Amino acid sequence: MNRENQSSVSEFLLLGLSRKPQQQQLLFVLFLSMYLATVLGNLLIILAISADSRLHTPMYFFLCNLSFVDICFSSTSIPKMLTNHILGIQTISFRGCLTQMYFFIVFTILDNFLLAVMAYDRFVAISHPLHYSTKMSHQLCALLVTGSWVTSNLHSLLHTLLMARLSFCADNTIPHFFCDVGLLLKLSCSDTHLNEMLIVTEAALVMMIPLVYILVSYIHITRALLRVPSTKGKWKAFSTCGSHLAVVSLFYGTIIAVYFNPSSSHSAEKDPAATVLYTVVTPMLNPFIYSLRNRDLKGALRKVMGRTCSY
Repeated sequence: MNRENQSSVSEFLLLGLSRKPQQQQLLFVLFLSMYLATVLGNLLIILAISADSRLHTPMYFFLCNLSFVDICFSSTSIPKMLTNHILGIQTISFRGCLTQMYFFIVFTILDNFLLAVMAYDRFVAISHPLHYSTKMSHQLCALLVTGSWVTSNLHSLLHTLLMARLSFCADNTIPHFFCDVGLLLKLSCSDTHLNEMLIVTEAALVMMIPLVYILVSYIHITRALLRVPSTKGKWKAFSTCGSHLAVVSLFYGTIIAVYFNPSSSHSAEKDPAATVLYTVVTPMLNPFIYSLRNRDLKGALRKVMGRTCSY
C-alpha cells in the first residue's frame, strides 16, 4: 500500500440518507427501532433453538447461524450511523471505512451462502427423506457452515486489499450511511479497472452461483412434491420451504436491484430504498418470516419469552 498517496484523505464523510434535519430525526428513530427489532428478533430465534432440544436439527442449526449473521450484518452499518447522529458528526476514518466495508461484504456473502445451504437441506429432506439423517450429518453441517465463513472472509479480504491500494485525493464525501464498494471506487483517483472487473466477474459469480443452485434445488423440490400423493403431505412439505423462499426472494431481489441493475453502476447511491431493504429490513424480517409459519419454533419462542417474563 502506498501510504503517501493516501495521506491526503484520512477520513470520509457519510452524508446519510437525508440532509434535512426533520427527516434525519425521523430516520434516526426509524433505524433505531428497526435495529433493536433485528437484534431482539434474531437473538430470540437463537435462544429458542438453543434451549429446545427438539430443534437441534440441521434446518434449525442453519437458521441459528443465519440469525447470528443477520445481527452482525445490521451491526456493521447501523450503529455507526446512529452514533454519528447522536454526536453530530459525519466522519469515518479511512481504516474504519475499509473495516466496515470488509465486514459488510463478509456478512452479505455469508447470508448468500447460508441461504444456498438451507436450500440444500430442504432438498435432501423432501427428495430423500429416508436418508436425511445420514446425508445431513453433524460433520457435514459443520463443514458447510465453516466453508461459508472461510470463503466469505477470503472473498472480502481480496476486495478490501484491492481497495486499500487505491489513492483517494480530494473528494471524500460518501452520499450514503455506510462505506459501499461502488461509492468508494467513484471517489478514488487511481485506476479502478481491476476492482471493477472483479466486481463484475468474481463477485457476480459468488452471488449468482448460490442463487442458481437455490433455483435448481427448488425445481427438484417441486418435482418431488408433485409425486407426494396426499394434499396434506404436499402442504406440510411446502410450508417448510415457504419461509425460505420468502427470505430468498427478498434478499436477492434487493441485491439485484442495487448491484446488478445496469443503470446502477454497481452503486447503492441511485437506489437507496433497495439498499435499506437488504441492509436493514431483510435482517429484521427474517425472524418473523421463519417463526410465523413454524409451529415448533413458535412454541420454543413462547417458552423462552415465558421464562424471560417470569424473572
